[in-house]
Amino acid sequence: MNDSESTRPPRIALALGSGSARGLAHIGVIRELAAIGIAPSIVCGTSIGALVGGAHACGRIEDLDAWFTQMSTADVFRYLDVSPLSRGGVGRATRLIAALRERFGSPRIEDLGLRYTAVATELANGRELWIQHGDLWDAVRGSIAIPGLLSPARVDGRWVVDGGLVNPVPVSVCRALGADLIIAVNLNSDLGSRQRTRLPRNRGAARVATEDKGAPGLIDRLASGLREKAPPSLTQWLDADSSREPEDDTPGIFTVVANAINIMQDRITRSRLSGEPADIVISPRLAHIGLLDFDAAVETIGAGRSEVRRSRTLILEAVAACTHA
Repeated sequence: MNDSESTRPPRIALALGSGSARGLAHIGVIRELAAIGIAPSIVCGTSIGALVGGAHACGRIEDLDAWFTQMSTADVFRYLDVSPLSRGGVGRATRLIAALRERFGSPRIEDLGLRYTAVATELANGRELWIQHGDLWDAVRGSIAIPGLLSPARVDGRWVVDGGLVNPVPVSVCRALGADLIIAVNLNSDLGSRQRTRLPRNRGAARVATEDKGAPGLIDRLASGLREKAPPSLTQWLDADSSREPEDDTPGIFTVVANAINIMQDRITRSRLSGEPADIVISPRLAHIGLLDFDAAVETIGAGRSEVRRSRTLILEAVAACTHA
């Protein structure tokens, strides 16, 4: 190692995981890391991690925080751009991407102030795709395309979907970019302990469940809203279909999708982190936050901040050790 390499500051990387609305915790993590003097030079994100990481790479994480904390349930539906007849998914997210461009511009990844990668999955063959050039928000749109919920996106001539299918917490990408210290944010660490989306026991009983939240979750509101818009021939697909017999407790499509994604992310995350461990793993306590509970932004962002505070000593010791290695 030459003198310049021995004296340079360590390259700290953030691996921001997938988890849909739970990913708003990334905002709290990033802001709290900044508060203790941690400034990553590499940010790699999957799905919602790609979105939050992109805003951070633009130097606008505070603005993203303010935007999401003011977002209403109606705003969430509007940005998802829901239509029962959309191809490839019930939402297109065109309004979300347009809003991101309006607020944060349309930078190219190669022009950002830090090294950034969005992880997506090639739909044709299941390959893991690292998007490291081109329009930032096009990359984010591909990475967040949750199968069944958001339609696939075309990136570099390829149809891609959510990167959480192959690499929910992209530690391997950070390592490949030369990180000396990797801080990973795992949004799925306690999903096994959460009461998953409840399967309906009677007509209209489907709801995203938590022990203390009595109001229907966004999954159910999404199903109800789509049922109102959909032709009668499509309502059989939806959880909120009132034509179902009371004794029929077969889960609807959104309940199935939400639970399947939770299970998949939990299992893949455990496997990938076991084989590709990060130096530090931050695991916010998010078991009660549903897949589309973006209207719980204040609580979710706060959970990210709290977990960094709990891990503060460990993080600072790891950075100090890496600096003096």
